[in-house]
Amino acid sequence: MATLILHPGKEKSVLRRHPWLFSGAVARLDGRARPGDTVDVVSHEGRPLGRAAWSPASQIRARMWSFAADETIDHAFFKRRVAASVARRAALPELAGQQGLRLIHAESDGLPGVIADRYGDTVVVQLTTAGADKWRAAIADSLQKATGCARIYERSDVEVRSLEGLESVTGWLHGAAPEGDIVIDESGVRMAVDIVGGHKTGFYLDQRENRRRVAQLARDRRVLNCFCYTAGFSLQALAGGAREVVSMDSSGPALATAQRNLALNPQLEAARALWREADVFAELRNLRAAGERYDLVILDPPKFANTAAHADRAARAYKDINLHAMQLLAPGGLLMTYSCSGGVDAELFRKIVAGAALDAGRTARVVQHLHGAADHPVDLAFPEGEYLKGLLLQVD
Repeated sequence: MATLILHPGKEKSVLRRHPWLFSGAVARLDGRARPGDTVDVVSHEGRPLGRAAWSPASQIRARMWSFAADETIDHAFFKRRVAASVARRAALPELAGQQGLRLIHAESDGLPGVIADRYGDTVVVQLTTAGADKWRAAIADSLQKATGCARIYERSDVEVRSLEGLESVTGWLHGAAPEGDIVIDESGVRMAVDIVGGHKTGFYLDQRENRRRVAQLARDRRVLNCFCYTAGFSLQALAGGAREVVSMDSSGPALATAQRNLALNPQLEAARALWREADVFAELRNLRAAGERYDLVILDPPKFANTAAHADRAARAYKDINLHAMQLLAPGGLLMTYSCSGGVDAELFRKIVAGAALDAGRTARVVQHLHGAADHPVDLAFPEGEYLKGLLLQVD
């Protein structure tokens, strides 16, 4: 096994149990290692620090598998880690009976680069790093044993893999495609999950509790759901008794899927749902010019900034949509606004939204801070895992 030797003082982050080692922390690699191979990590003085996956193509040169210098990284290691991750979810009462559930949340579950989401009897796995890619078979086998699932599908087709020198990989790792659509029930609403072509692994599981919150808030309100995708928020608003729900997205196929999801729920009043295919940035201005007013506006845009280097551009986009959303709210209305950009932290996001309120000439108060669901935990040593941040605002 090769040994990764750090520059003096660069062991501090590892001692704080942060799992990433950037290129600037690496003094040298003694021995030979291929992408994804396990390497011993030692301080400049030779102190053993643990074992990591080597990734020479990435600026994150190594990701820690273990902070124990003597722990063997083998099939049994992944079996233990996967089983422990699944067991942690089973121990949380609020996750009991969920048909859509994140089973592994990468670094925060001690498995860097590994995402696994369960939809009924199907598990979708996403491997984003060289180390995770190398242990594909062990991870899939461990997931099958820990869950007893009928099938496992791989969706390793995200752009971040290119930063690791990896190509996209998709396909069945266990079992075969089910007959018909995969449909889950979330808080009494049925939703189809496109594991092959949908965003992420097919669905936005991280917003589960926030969608439930919308159902609590929506009664008798006129609701505008921007960047609605397949209408998770919209259908919960209808289930909560919204007077009208306008769902907006630039993607025609996403809106078509959203309308099919509505058809899966005959208990919902379809006549209260309106659909608008449009660029959200432009359409918010058009709605304001037309004098439209809403009681609840939901802003759940796509990622605007992967890293802090793109934060300025992202800030302008977030400010734009929040400013115009506030101008569309009736006095006392509610704004539920989110950022999933890793390059925009919670403090910066709040400042952006505060600036939008000032420019809109509105007074906004934070009613609730919003986060990912309980199956998306954040390791205290790895704050980067808290990518989803949101605010529920009451706007005068």
